[in-house]
Amino acid sequence: MSSTKPRPILVMKFGGTSVANVERIRNVAQHVKREVDAGYDVAVVVSAMSGKTNELVAWVKDAAPLYDAREYDAVVASGEQVTTGLLAICLQEIGLNARSWQGWQVPYETDDAHGSARIASIGGEGILKGFAERREVAVVAGFQGIHTPTGRITTLGRGGSDTSAVALAAGLKAERCDIYTDVDGVYTTDPRIVPKAHRLDKVAFEEMLEMASLGAKVLQVRSVELAMVHNVRTFVRSSFDNPAQPMPGTLICAEEEIMEQPVVTGIAYSKDEAQITLREVADKPGVAASVFAPLAEANIVVDMIVQNVSADGKTTDITFTVPSSDYARAVAVIEKNKDELGYTLLQSAQDVAKISAIGIGMRSHAGVAAKAFKALADRGINIRAITTSEIKFSVLIDVAYTELAVRTLHSLYGLDAA
Repeated sequence: MSSTKPRPILVMKFGGTSVANVERIRNVAQHVKREVDAGYDVAVVVSAMSGKTNELVAWVKDAAPLYDAREYDAVVASGEQVTTGLLAICLQEIGLNARSWQGWQVPYETDDAHGSARIASIGGEGILKGFAERREVAVVAGFQGIHTPTGRITTLGRGGSDTSAVALAAGLKAERCDIYTDVDGVYTTDPRIVPKAHRLDKVAFEEMLEMASLGAKVLQVRSVELAMVHNVRTFVRSSFDNPAQPMPGTLICAEEEIMEQPVVTGIAYSKDEAQITLREVADKPGVAASVFAPLAEANIVVDMIVQNVSADGKTTDITFTVPSSDYARAVAVIEKNKDELGYTLLQSAQDVAKISAIGIGMRSHAGVAAKAFKALADRGINIRAITTSEIKFSVLIDVAYTELAVRTLHSLYGLDAA
């Protein structure tokens, strides 16, 4: 017998460590039951069990170094399929209606960029029908979709399960999306470096986007972008909490929901940086484009850029950063174009770190970055490069000073827990 009154919809997402074995999957089932008992229709998005995706990828590479990307997706997507079935069984075992859904069944329709596909649209009619007719929990495979014209399975690449969950929440018009991970929320900085770091109750979408892109690994950038575009209220919570008494976590939401906006919300850091400096480049119109266009064509993301004009005004020095993983390729691209660029010397450093302060309160406060520059100088920390935007600033420093710099800025902006 179908129910007439629709219930609010909740999307819950559980990552690999949360579903690492059957015991943990049973724990996840208890989290789901709590929300069903609270009156929600629930869709659960799951990752592959911890370590399984890496194992599947290794098998593909062992089979053939130059593999067919379409078949790679067929193999790698199987990890999530196992988890969906196991969780559905565990939910049924505790008395809940549940069924598994693969990405192509929902369907998540994507482009055909196998291995890093983008979601184009989401169905979900079958899931909604299951809610209405059977109060059925939908257990959905994250990280995967289908390219409809070819009928081939696709995978979404790094952070794909988070992205799947937020996209499903938008498609189902869910009240919110709860992303369960191995931490109980978003912290002011890495608690392993600063024991006084504390969990934030709320973080604005823009702030979380900056934190995710600047080194905080709690959420993937693509999922935050999607949440911001579709205004999907997103909680970061811990799956290791007692399902009967979970912690509140951190709410990622629109700026308007945050009453008190601190000047600085959090400090992020990244050690995965490399610095490249080109000395005595001819200072003429289009020189920057001639440096950065070949890097863009090679899909190398350039972050911090500093350009200095020499005393005679005829040459310039250009310094920029790239991800450490792209360092060798970036140097090769620059050296290949040396004749066109006309620089006299290429200098580089891989022992650098980027430290960033983020906060929507910066919009209405002057001198926020200047305080940091003085505080770092007082600690004997040399700044190699600086970039700023409306709600954040970043400094590039020697990697040996990373922890000192993070602790210094965390204290400077009053983020140490009382």
